[in-house]
Amino acid sequence: MTSNTKLTSISKFLSLVLRHEPQHIGLELDEAGWTPVDALLHKAAQAGRPISRAELDQVVATSDKKRFAFSDDGLRIRANQGHSVDVDLGLPPVPPPDVLYHGTASRFRDAILRDGLQRRERHHVHLTESVATAMSVGQRYGQPVLLRIDARRMAAAGYEFRCSANGVWLVDSVPPEFLEVQPWTTP
Repeated sequence: MTSNTKLTSISKFLSLVLRHEPQHIGLELDEAGWTPVDALLHKAAQAGRPISRAELDQVVATSDKKRFAFSDDGLRIRANQGHSVDVDLGLPPVPPPDVLYHGTASRFRDAILRDGLQRRERHHVHLTESVATAMSVGQRYGQPVLLRIDARRMAAAGYEFRCSANGVWLVDSVPPEFLEVQPWTTP
C-alpha cells in the first residue's frame, strides 16, 4: 500500500500530463485523450517520476474525484475531464438535473455574476449535483462562494450538458441569468 502523500503526488502529476501538458514527458494523447498505460509508465520513469502499475491502479481506484479512467481492456488511461489540451471525450448531450452547483472564491463573485461562468483555459465549465463537492472546490481558492445553477432553465433555453464518467457535469458556459449565490454552510 502506497502512502496517501505519494498517491496525491502521483495524482497531481497525472493531472498535469493527462489534462494539460502531455509533452512535459513526451507523452501523446489520442483525439479522445487516451494514452497507452505502458507508454505513460515508461515516459514517467524516463522523466524521473517512476510510477508502478500497482500505484497507478491505486490512484485510479481511490481518487475521491475519480479524475482518471482505464479503458475497458485496462491498456489505456485518460483524464475524465478538465483538459486544457484539445481532446474530444465523446460525451453525448444529456438532460441535466434541475439544479447544479459550482464552488468558487469570493474574489471572483462579482465578475461571475456580471459575466457568468466561463470555461477559460478548460474545455468546459464544471458543475456538480453535490453541494458538498462544490463547497470543497470553492474552498481551494480562498473565501468560498456557492453558486446555484438553474440547469433546467438552461437546458430549456438550448444549452447542452454532458456528464463525465465521474459525474462532473460539463457545459460551455453559464450566463449570469441562470446563476444565484447560495448561502454558504460548512460541509
